Amino acid sequence: MPIAHITDEQRGAKILDVFGTAFGELLAADPAAFRVKFRKMAASAFAFYRGTACLFYSDLEDGKDNGPYVNKRTGRVWIHGDLHAENFGTYMDANGRLVFNVNDFDEAYVGPFTWDLKRFAASVALIGYTKALGDDTISGLVRSYAAAYRDRIRELSKDESLPPLTLDSAQGPLLGALRHARSQTRFGLLDSMTEVRDWDRRFRPGGGAIELDQATREKVLAAFGAYLETLPEASLVRPDSHRVKDVVGRRGIGIGSAGLPSYNLLLEGTTDALENDVVIYMKQGQTPAVSRHITDPAVRGYFRHEGHRTVISQRALQAHADPWLGWTELDGVGQLVAEVSPYAVDLDWSDLDDPAQIEAVVADLGRATAAMHAAADDESGHSLVPFSTEDAIDEAIGQDEEGFATMLVDFAHAYGARARADHQIFVDLFRNGRIPGL
Repeated sequence: MPIAHITDEQRGAKILDVFGTAFGELLAADPAAFRVKFRKMAASAFAFYRGTACLFYSDLEDGKDNGPYVNKRTGRVWIHGDLHAENFGTYMDANGRLVFNVNDFDEAYVGPFTWDLKRFAASVALIGYTKALGDDTISGLVRSYAAAYRDRIRELSKDESLPPLTLDSAQGPLLGALRHARSQTRFGLLDSMTEVRDWDRRFRPGGGAIELDQATREKVLAAFGAYLETLPEASLVRPDSHRVKDVVGRRGIGIGSAGLPSYNLLLEGTTDALENDVVIYMKQGQTPAVSRHITDPAVRGYFRHEGHRTVISQRALQAHADPWLGWTELDGVGQLVAEVSPYAVDLDWSDLDDPAQIEAVVADLGRATAAMHAAADDESGHSLVPFSTEDAIDEAIGQDEEGFATMLVDFAHAYGARARADHQIFVDLFRNGRIPGL
């Protein structure tokens, strides 16, 4: 996608305008959290890119360039919304299997499938640049991702039962992540967050935990009761497992969660044994960046609130999702609820330096992306996408096989360069006190 040649001053003005729309209310409510967020974003161009999906989609909208692969059907696919190279990792599915797949669905929505692919491709260009890979090598990585995605979409259009990436099928760093996840224990997680007092488990004081006043605690517990009604029947077989032992508050200060209030609840779990207690989190749903650029009223009116949107999207995109995944409301604001899982391990790029190994990884991520897009369609039980997404995408890519990879390669280089320049502009705005409200 070509981006107009503008001065740094003009680009800085656009960045501030987009930030005002995306972050304005939360920043005004908690500027300290955003100072932490922005300092993390200042660390590298990739960290900046991770925190600016809002800017990315504004640029896509400005360019009006969805390419030849987006039509009435492929422009209405359930998408991740923030598909970059670090949003992949492990999770324990509802069947008890450790799976390597896409994670973090806070930005999920319905839109053109190419938006996910472009966002990932640009992230590969940024990571490749930080690892001093040449432009031709980066092009090869993006082509490998595109080819793996395209091949898996074709396979899924013929056979929807292809297995996910698990301990039996993953290789290389992905298998390493799964093995690391397998070595984790619920007791280890509980030991890091809780302690046993008076013969029962409670949250440890400090460490980011905020003690709640009685009124807030009662509101959180009432919201928890409403959340239970959103769980699938399979998660409700033992009511005692939902007994709440303790509640604490937390405040998000990460790149994606700055200023968002959240809570941790300690539950009895599947047995009376203390090592089987479960920690869940309840956090305010956020407005996905992509939603500001989708005008379809059927999509915009489908969700009750952002907590509901996040959960419905994750259940659509992730086969056999977390059995604790649900939604609720707190003070009229939508909340996402899910487990704080000991088995969630993100893909670690820090030791991935060999181009051949990176190529194998991005190919696996291409296959995982295809499986995600294929999961959420007419067979997932959601009326928003009443057709086979893998068939629709397969047909669209088939119109121009070679051009598909070339489109992603060209975009990766162009937007990677734009993000690197934007990072420097942002750092200068931030360090010179030019971001309003900070």
